[in-house]
Amino acid sequence: MIALLSIKPEFVHEIFKGRKRYEYRKCVFTKNVTKVMIYSTKPEGMIVGEFSIKAVLQYSPKELWEKTHNFSGITKQYFDEYFKGRNKGYALQIENPVLYKKPMNPFEVFDSFVAPQSFRYLDEMELSHFDDVEI
Repeated sequence: MIALLSIKPEFVHEIFKGRKRYEYRKCVFTKNVTKVMIYSTKPEGMIVGEFSIKAVLQYSPKELWEKTHNFSGITKQYFDEYFKGRNKGYALQIENPVLYKKPMNPFEVFDSFVAPQSFRYLDEMELSHFDDVEI
């Protein structure tokens, strides 16, 4: 299964520079997602690339930071604020990130596009719009 994930532009850039190899989440998928398409939030507002999920880590925030901080792509302060008040957190281990040569405008791909608050699953019909993506 493939999901569309909303990620802030500054973190998207860190992913494609190879400095961010973990994408942190407060909640994760209930379905078996193996690939993520990246929606870079405003001001970019485009689908800019994808990555495969090598693993989904689930730990307390303290343990999660200890295991992933070398390739977090974020500051400890940002991490702590994000997971404040949580007893568990998740990290998607990023593998094979691919930046599209030409970003895709989601409003041209989806009927009545609404940026996912966190993520949304993509169905076969929606995925067919990505057949011509230039990698």
